[in-house]
Amino acid sequence: MTRQGREIRQRAAHAKLRDALFVIATAGVLSGCSTSSDSVGSRFSQLFGSGSDSKAQLVGTPPNVGAAEDLTCPGVAIREGTATYAVGLPGKPAAAGDLRFQGTIVRYARDCTRIGGQVNARIGVEGRIIVGPAGAPASIDLPIRVAVVEEGVQPKTIATKLYTTAVAIGEGTNVPFSFVAEDITYAAPSPDVAEAYVFYIGFDPNGAKPERPAKKGKKG
Repeated sequence: MTRQGREIRQRAAHAKLRDALFVIATAGVLSGCSTSSDSVGSRFSQLFGSGSDSKAQLVGTPPNVGAAEDLTCPGVAIREGTATYAVGLPGKPAAAGDLRFQGTIVRYARDCTRIGGQVNARIGVEGRIIVGPAGAPASIDLPIRVAVVEEGVQPKTIATKLYTTAVAIGEGTNVPFSFVAEDITYAAPSPDVAEAYVFYIGFDPNGAKPERPAKKGKKG
């Protein structure tokens, strides 16, 4: 193939990826994010409802104005810079023709149960995987972190956990995924700090990597 032919093919692939990513912004608006009965979102829908009864919130939209404020169940926010997860070819940046796939969080939900002095929470995340020009493997693992944080001048992490959820890509190019963390527990906050609590979610590809041991200084 000539250089010009390769450039034309690459531009076409980029346009296809761009259009697919645009779809993410409106994913779930039509048909209440409904999918087939065997879809990966079935567990999410069972826990948090679907359509007009859904407790889930689309990313980028304000919460329901009339929703009652529950101080025992913090709101959900995506930690800055973690709404997307892009992976490129080995040793290559996750961009342009070297992009293998990109995951994006589309919506999320939470509910809480207070038992005595402890809060048990479930955090749900739904999103999309878009296959890039370099092609994705048949199955991928998404690293998702959920944290409970008391915001303030000096934010305090109350609880944090990294999860890995497998997504089968197969021959798909635009694949939905869902994940529900059902084991988030922490001590119920006192009323004076409850409003400062937040559930943070997001992709955390670096969280699963072991820290490099500190280099020992040379002996003099």
